[in-house]
Amino acid sequence: MSIRRKLLGAAGVFAAMLMTLSYAPPASSAPVGKVLGYFTEWGVYDRDYQVKNVETSGSAGKLTDLNYAFGNVTNGQCAIGDSYAAYDKYYDAASSVDGVSDTWDAGALRGNFGQLKRLKAMHPGLKVIYSFGGWTWSSGFTQAARNPAAFADSCYNLLHDPRWNGVFDGIDIDWEYPNACGLSCDTSGSAAFASLMSALRSRFGGELVTAAITADGTSGGKIDAADYGGASQYVDWYNVMTYDYFGAWATSGPTAPHSPLNSYSGIPTAGFYADAAVRKLRSTGVPASKMLLGIGFYGRGWTGVTQAAPGGAATGAAPGKYEAGIEDYKVLQPRCPATGTVAGTAYAYCGNEWWSYDTPSTIAGKMGYARTQGLGGAFAWELSGDTADGQLITAMNG
Repeated sequence: MSIRRKLLGAAGVFAAMLMTLSYAPPASSAPVGKVLGYFTEWGVYDRDYQVKNVETSGSAGKLTDLNYAFGNVTNGQCAIGDSYAAYDKYYDAASSVDGVSDTWDAGALRGNFGQLKRLKAMHPGLKVIYSFGGWTWSSGFTQAARNPAAFADSCYNLLHDPRWNGVFDGIDIDWEYPNACGLSCDTSGSAAFASLMSALRSRFGGELVTAAITADGTSGGKIDAADYGGASQYVDWYNVMTYDYFGAWATSGPTAPHSPLNSYSGIPTAGFYADAAVRKLRSTGVPASKMLLGIGFYGRGWTGVTQAAPGGAATGAAPGKYEAGIEDYKVLQPRCPATGTVAGTAYAYCGNEWWSYDTPSTIAGKMGYARTQGLGGAFAWELSGDTADGQLITAMNG
């Protein structure tokens, strides 16, 4: 799960309707299974999204699991990413999740870890999982894969450090990507990922062992590069990253939804949609019940666009607060509201900007898909992109 993240005028209505392949949710409102959200370590700074916000938004009561992102992978071992944010940052009573201030007593646990410990006390059923890697820190897995047992031992010892033992219920591996290229390229071989997950399962025993994995449904793509089917016996579930398929790294377009559920006429790359990834993973032996469908709480967009429907030309990335071409749902929804749907997700055309993102309505459709496919649930990247009252996580919860 990468640290990158991730209109219709009257004349375009009919064309967009023809292109729309939205999934219609079934009548059943049965629980979808796991509802997982990622909480980012760096979000406590400029984004000012604290563990308290997980509670005040109502998200904590709707989540079954929370992934804490990210720990680093360096020298073949698991490592803390930002020690200040993780376990030292002071929270006063007003900013604390339970209204009780931190202390400076010797041995007192502060920071996100301390807040997560309190959140778990408030929600005893909530599981917290420490996620390692991500887009920026995945290069370390290449060295880790050379000695999986030593890597697994380092991770276990880190999660069970006496200072915060009990905060975490397991480990999540976000390797982007085994035997393939992300920010850097890995050539560990197709068996490396399964070996790593096997070692983690052996060391962690009955604790949770999960992984965020590629959703590349193309022939010969990233799913084919590693033994995800063989590794699935060692994991409790996979977080399938069914977003970031298209974006303004293709500066001139064509505009396309970054998180399509289905294919559609004019899709820029065949196999770049969620259902293709699910079907391909099943063909490798991954049980549907071990897949969680990925939902992005953000949009991706272009500027210099003159066509309301998908497939238009652009001149570059639309402006975003933290990165060009990407913006939180909570910002986009009031500023550039959705004007159409395509392939089970939404898009918005406002001024000369074109954005795609999921809405409560399209998320409901994706949850319907997850139910009918027998998936294990769904997960969100990441919680700070939601509205203050948790509109998107509520839609995921059904």
